[in-house]
Amino acid sequence: MLLGTITSPENPHIRYARSLKERKRVRYREKRYLLEGLRLVAQAWRTQKRLAFAFYTAEFAQLPEGQALLEEFATGEIKAWQVPPELLQRISDTVSPQGIVAVAPMPEPDPAEVEHASLVLILDAIRDPGNLGTILRTAQAAGVEAVLLSRGCADPYAPKTVRAGMGAHLSLALFGRLGWQRIRDLVKGKQIVLADVQGELTPWEIDWTLPSALIIGSEAHGASPQARELAQLQARLPMAAEAESLNAAIASGIFLFEARRQRLRISPR
Repeated sequence: MLLGTITSPENPHIRYARSLKERKRVRYREKRYLLEGLRLVAQAWRTQKRLAFAFYTAEFAQLPEGQALLEEFATGEIKAWQVPPELLQRISDTVSPQGIVAVAPMPEPDPAEVEHASLVLILDAIRDPGNLGTILRTAQAAGVEAVLLSRGCADPYAPKTVRAGMGAHLSLALFGRLGWQRIRDLVKGKQIVLADVQGELTPWEIDWTLPSALIIGSEAHGASPQARELAQLQARLPMAAEAESLNAAIASGIFLFEARRQRLRISPR
């Protein structure tokens, strides 16, 4: 439903949204996070119908796509307010806001989703939010069904991570801030592969048609001792001698799409 205009930065809904943008503690206490831009907000609304409330500008409302989305809001259960551009800037995480920001509930994935998943990604201390978001986007594209994040990872629901994820948060089962014993329990029974520059195998020598979990470690420090202990196999990317190591997002893409290639050969879809 469309509820008129907010103009004060002290409005409680504006202050609440700002707290979700700026404070990880608040996001996890409230189990809510921010989505920004037409594409992400529309995708969340049209696939899940679970947005809490939204803010938009008059300019956004004049766009054909914006008008169509707001018409859906008008007949739905989401509350939406028009705000001036300078007010939207306060809750936006971008230099040039895209005209709409929404508050969304964090999903609560079921551990059974990991148990039944055939391809799981484990992230070990990936600290850069943009890089983490890119990895999540890559994982979604490669058919990963669940992502487990160790406690050393960046917040998957930070605005920069969500923006870089390009909608991956809406379909991946994300399990954040996990201890290694919990990770071990969740992936029990799967083939566990660590991407490591010292690995004896290459991605092409691994049978990814088996239920598998891939561990991607920190770019700065490599895999943690706990990740190495958990791994059953280690694989490297055979790069040219003069090449520097690849960043975690690119490396994860190569491994995950090799897994997808093998799986498509036995089950095209």
